Amino acid sequence: MTQDRILASYEAAAAWAQAQREAGRSVVFTNGVFDLLHNGHLDSLRRARAEGDVLIVGLNDDASVQRLKGPGRPILPLDQRLRVIAALECVGAVVAFSEDTPARIIEAVAPDVLVKGGHYAVPEIVGHEFVLARGGRVLSLPLLPDSSTSGLIERVRQRFPDR
Repeated sequence: MTQDRILASYEAAAAWAQAQREAGRSVVFTNGVFDLLHNGHLDSLRRARAEGDVLIVGLNDDASVQRLKGPGRPILPLDQRLRVIAALECVGAVVAFSEDTPARIIEAVAPDVLVKGGHYAVPEIVGHEFVLARGGRVLSLPLLPDSSTSGLIERVRQRFPDR
């Protein structure tokens, strides 16, 4: 079942989203790295899903993560991150993207609702103009405090400095 939720291309993601809309479901999109899954990720994904009927998640591929986060990231390779996110009950589908922003995959999926974490104001959210122009909604949801992958990595480094 999890493998069925992993979409292999932008075209497959677009077709999945269109099939959902044809079945009368509203499609929510969010994206991120989702490296070292933690409570903040789960909270964000569950709240994103609550904004519509089905959730599709865009994951940065490994090369784009390295460009955005720097050397040493991601911790988990794309194939593992895809499987972990696809296994979550709140996620309907997951697709990887290789660009530094999700603009292209957002345009392919054409979500009814676009959601990002609260460190972005709506005008800063990539794809907001496209979604709003189609009559959709764009939301910036508050993040759980002290719940970030970078913070988690730093805590591990501090607790195990010699490893």
